[in-house]
Order: sequence, then C-alpha cells, then structure tokens
Amino acid sequence: MDPIQFIEAQRNTIFKTYHELHQLAEPSWKEEKTSRFLQQKLIDAGFTVQTFSGHYGFVANLQGENPEVIALRADMDALVQEVDGVVRPNHSCGHDAHSTMVLMSALSLCKTNIKFKHSVRFIFQPAEEVAGGALKMIEDGALKNVKFLGGVHLRPSFEVQYGKAAPVILHGSTTTIKGVIKGVPAHAARPEEGNNPIEAASLLIQAMKQIKLGSVGRYSIKMTELHSGEASNAIPENARFTFDLRSETNEGMELLIAKAQQTVQKIAELTETKIDTVIEEYSPAAVKNPDAIRLAESAILSILGEENLEVACVSPGAEDFHFYTLKNPHIFATMVGLGCDLTPGLHHPNMKFNQEALVYGTKILTKLLMEADQDNWS
Repeated sequence: MDPIQFIEAQRNTIFKTYHELHQLAEPSWKEEKTSRFLQQKLIDAGFTVQTFSGHYGFVANLQGENPEVIALRADMDALVQEVDGVVRPNHSCGHDAHSTMVLMSALSLCKTNIKFKHSVRFIFQPAEEVAGGALKMIEDGALKNVKFLGGVHLRPSFEVQYGKAAPVILHGSTTTIKGVIKGVPAHAARPEEGNNPIEAASLLIQAMKQIKLGSVGRYSIKMTELHSGEASNAIPENARFTFDLRSETNEGMELLIAKAQQTVQKIAELTETKIDTVIEEYSPAAVKNPDAIRLAESAILSILGEENLEVACVSPGAEDFHFYTLKNPHIFATMVGLGCDLTPGLHHPNMKFNQEALVYGTKILTKLLMEADQDNWS
C-alpha cells in the first residue's frame, strides 16, 4: 500500500483526529494538550520528536539518506473569541484541520515505510494567531538544514471552491500601530484651558486617509480602535488608538509604516500633543517561489486533476508562515490554499467546512513531499 492509498483507508481516523483536536482548542502559547496529543501519535508511530523550552511547539523527524531536510508545517493554536455569548478558545481559523492533515501525512509516510533521499521534518508551531510562533521556531532551530517547506491553509469558498486547491496563497503584509495621545484635561465648560486628545485623534484619522504610496500594490490604513474619556462634562487627558495597516507587498508595508509615523509626528506638532506609538503584530507578505509552486501544482494535479487546479489564491489576510522565508530566503517554500466549502469565513465564530477536504488535503501534502524528495535543493 502506498501513502496515498493509506490515507484513503484512514478516512475515519482523519475525521476522528480532527474532532479530537477541535475539542482541545487552546489559545496562543498555551497549546499544551494539543501538542501532547500530536506528539503521542507521532511517538507511537516511531517518530523522533524534539521539543523546546518555553513553548509547546515541536518537530518530528524521519531520517532520510542525507541530512538535507524537506518539511511540512502546521499551526496549533486557536483564537479566543465570543461564541454564543461565551468567550473561549475556538478553532475558527482551521489550525486543527492543518494539524490533522500534517499529522496524517506524517503517519502515511511512516506506516508505509516509504524511503526518502532527504530527511523529512514535520513542524508543529504554536502562536500563529499572534504572529510569534514562527519566529520562535526559527530561533530554536526548527529550520536547521531545511531546503523545502510546505504548508496548507483552509480557504473560504469565495477564494477557492470545494474540491479545488491553489499551489500558493499570496497573503499580504499586516501590522498595527498602537498609540496614546496625551493632551491636557479640563472642564468641558472651559475648553480653552485644555488640549483635547479626541480632536487630535480626529485630525489623525483624516491625515492617515491622505497617505499615498504610488505603485507598490494594494494597501490600506484605517483606525480600528479609539478610546477616550469617562465623563460627559470633562475633556480627557488621553486618547488611546489602534491603526490597522495592510499591504500587498513587504516593500509597500515598509513605506506605509514610514509614512504613518511621519503623519503621527506632524499631527503631534500641529495639535501640540504628545503621541507615543508602538508597532505590533507584524506579519510579512508572501513571496512567490516558482520552484516550490511548481511542485505544489504537480501534487494538486496528481490528486485533484487539472480542472481543479487554481492558479493562485490571493488573500488580504496574513500568515506568520512567511516569516520562515523572510528570515531564511534560501528556503524554497509555498503554502497550499485548500478549497473546502468554508463558510461564512475564517475567524467567524461559526466557521464550518466540508471535512472531506481533510482527506484530499492530506493527500496533496503527502504527494508534495514525495515530489520535493525528487528535487535537488542545493
């Protein structure tokens, strides 16, 4: 039995594994039970598992004929959001599905004793939702000797339809600018004695809208939070705000951040306020790798056929998977966009998808590794 046949025979196990992971749902940096569950499945199958101090990420290895590594990555954490009036961890971004597919791909290779020229690594990463897990895994050496890295992400129906897959997801770059405007408090009856930070915030919103970047692709900047004041008859001292920044390219994001910081400084000078800012939650944009995309196309064609191959999936969302190549540009990498009849959308508290996609998604990932093993990644 080859790995693809093995996966087909394990359909019920795939579904059961997904449901078990879905129930575990743990927030970023707290994926203890999820990590333990996945590790045990791999250890029982004969994998060597390497854990790290300070977080629950881990890697599982299959030794090949040479030390150069081809790898798959899965994310493990859930969002914390309100679901039916209760705030709790909730797998509305599909990380439980990603972990299921990468786990079952690993088991399909181990159980069928397929021989690889390259060593094979399965990377299970924490804290994708806070854009910190990939950087931590890089810091801890999870990408040592890795030449090829594949990933997968469920896609909404309006991006990739059920039964189809794209060989690359072109995520944009995203970050936030959080800040505090410090004004001068005063009684509302004597506004001339104060300096209203809310008025400064309103000018800041309008000034940010005027930012123009030129030909760097699509981009946006908009205020998503503004908090100030506690009393109806008093000018507050502070206003706290957040701007969401998005760009189609990393170059565009660098320029957008620079222009936003210049704008903040101008408004502070104009309004005679003090504005302190920090940049948080940065994720880089995807960078196309033609060789990795070619392999993913081949894997999708083999499993789903030419009629179900999408050219690419363009997403305004973000993914910390792209830190792996930003920090290691020599690595050939791509993330497969998996059509799965996902509605109403990622991060929606009631997100759902057709779980049959887990089966063909696992097959695509497994075939991708088999294809990658045939290449010389030097």
